[in-house]
Amino acid sequence: MLRYLTAGESHGQGLIGILDGYPAGIKIFAKDINKDLGRRQIGYGRGNRMQIENDKAEILSGVRWGRSLGSPISLLIKNKDWLNWEKAMSMSSEYEDSVSPVTKPRPGHADLTGLIKYDHKDIRNILERASARETAIRVAIGAVCKLLLKEFNIEIISHVTEIGGISINRMRLKTDEIQEKAESSLLRCADKDAGKKMIKRIDSAKRNGDSLGGVFEIIVTNPLIGLGSHTQWDRKINARLSNAIMSIQAIKGVEIGLGFEAARRFGSDVHDEIFYDKKSKRFYRKTNNAGGIEGGMTNGEEIIIRAAMKPIPTLMKPLSSVDITTKKPFKASIERSDVCAVPAAAVVGEAVVAFEIANAMIEKFSGDSLSEMKRNYNGYMKYVRGV
Repeated sequence: MLRYLTAGESHGQGLIGILDGYPAGIKIFAKDINKDLGRRQIGYGRGNRMQIENDKAEILSGVRWGRSLGSPISLLIKNKDWLNWEKAMSMSSEYEDSVSPVTKPRPGHADLTGLIKYDHKDIRNILERASARETAIRVAIGAVCKLLLKEFNIEIISHVTEIGGISINRMRLKTDEIQEKAESSLLRCADKDAGKKMIKRIDSAKRNGDSLGGVFEIIVTNPLIGLGSHTQWDRKINARLSNAIMSIQAIKGVEIGLGFEAARRFGSDVHDEIFYDKKSKRFYRKTNNAGGIEGGMTNGEEIIIRAAMKPIPTLMKPLSSVDITTKKPFKASIERSDVCAVPAAAVVGEAVVAFEIANAMIEKFSGDSLSEMKRNYNGYMKYVRGV
């Protein structure tokens, strides 16, 4: 089983990730990880923090001479902004009173609930870990998982489909065209006209001290038949993918394939009819309303997942709140933040989906090394082609 843990605070010394259960023999270089870290930092509507940080991952263990060893892989991303927070975020008690506590919780954030749950008096003890800064290390872990999937010709892409109520025109584009257009867009949006309108909406929100959310879509290309299982609730691949997406900060909804639209249609207009190609000797579907998943298992079609992201809760025009110490009404605290982070969240979405698909691949073709996994994979694919 593949698993990971992350640690670190937004303004602490850095972010740490440990990936355990990763097979031996896969090529891993820091540049492959840093490419995705760079993609996470760009996007129209990002805040000043992205001008300070230039995220680079250091591989501390689990890799020798460019290949995974099969032992835990540990990663480190240093926070450049730590230099400005050494006293405020120090491990030493001598600096305990060097900064004033944060006492004004922000509506929509973990501030108040976390403060009460963990019996703190300073909201900073909560907001530092609840911050979406934590997603940087998850992107690094996801990038390592993508390298495993690449060995089986599985790729994961993302694009923004909606920001602030402005949606793309559902174009009939191939997946590689979506990827090309999204990667060249400031908003990771494949629809150029919609992207221009989204930028204007973001500019308007910024002028008003407000923030915007949106929707992004993840596409898993070339998945095989049979990842996940129908036999138990916690083995269903759609449940695991949904859980992963919902674990991303500010995500409030997930849909797979046709999603909520399926509830509005007749069954005859929802379910994907099954056909058989005698020449290629394979079953296929002309539509993909199921989003590549049926009965908790991948069916061989592209996996399509969409996620709804709420607006960032930190506003430059703060909402009403109550001071936790005086109990008097105040305007909520202002922390440095983005106006819109949907393009960045899409890259994070790729990462968490990559982890879940990689985990399912390891479960299906269990092996301690890449060569062992490939032997099992090739045997299974030979069987599938003969069905």
